[in-house]
Amino acid sequence: MNKSGAIGLFDSGIGGLTVSKVINTILPEEATIYFGDTAHVPYGQRSADELLGFADKIVSFLAGQGVKYIFFACNTSSALSLSVLSSRYPLPMIGLIKPGVAEVLRLTRNKKVGVIATEATVRSGAYENELKKRDSSIKVYSQAAPRLVPLIEAGELDSPAAVEAVNQYLCPLREAGIDTLVFGCTHYPFLAGLIADVMGPGVQLVDPAGATVRQAAAEMAGLGLLATGGSSPPVHRFFVSGEPQAFREQARRFLGKDVGPVTRAEL
Repeated sequence: MNKSGAIGLFDSGIGGLTVSKVINTILPEEATIYFGDTAHVPYGQRSADELLGFADKIVSFLAGQGVKYIFFACNTSSALSLSVLSSRYPLPMIGLIKPGVAEVLRLTRNKKVGVIATEATVRSGAYENELKKRDSSIKVYSQAAPRLVPLIEAGELDSPAAVEAVNQYLCPLREAGIDTLVFGCTHYPFLAGLIADVMGPGVQLVDPAGATVRQAAAEMAGLGLLATGGSSPPVHRFFVSGEPQAFREQARRFLGKDVGPVTRAEL
């Protein structure tokens, strides 16, 4: 592995941009290669075997691009594919679930934790199992939220449909008395303001991206993979399996800036 290589990261669509943004902040000298599997979004209702197949092809593509480290910037893929692919490819990789769980356990006081995620992530039990493994007294309230990713991908962040869906999914968690809510999907930070309004000030919201990038930075430092910087700024490249221009427009809307050329890649 070469420390001059880029960091690779992938998601089903635009959600991983929330992780990309954190990488750019914490590791500003690192180049990145982002893959959005927009031809197959959303992932929530797909089978585990199908999702593993998608992730395998994406990781193979990123490895072919010479990346030095891979972020599974998708909770569903972190839950279902990371353990298999980390043993299949000779590249260091990280998912969102273990760092997110560590952050939740640091913050919760009443040990009632809510998880909102895709149907596939909830079915996997990944967050609940990891939380219970680290603290058996934790009570976990998991809620699948299948309507949210399509709404976010469509840019409906404050539409009546988004407000109705967030209320539908989160009111039971609020009534359960949780004091901490983890975003079990990288799309959900785009709805953080709306979610905060529904949950109220007594509930801490956890986006696993920050804890994940900090852990990855420490791992990369230990492996001697951190970029040393140079005279020119790092290059960030974007690939998708679907329509490039649609992704570029979505990214501009959500990040408030143009990400530059987006390339379609056949898997």
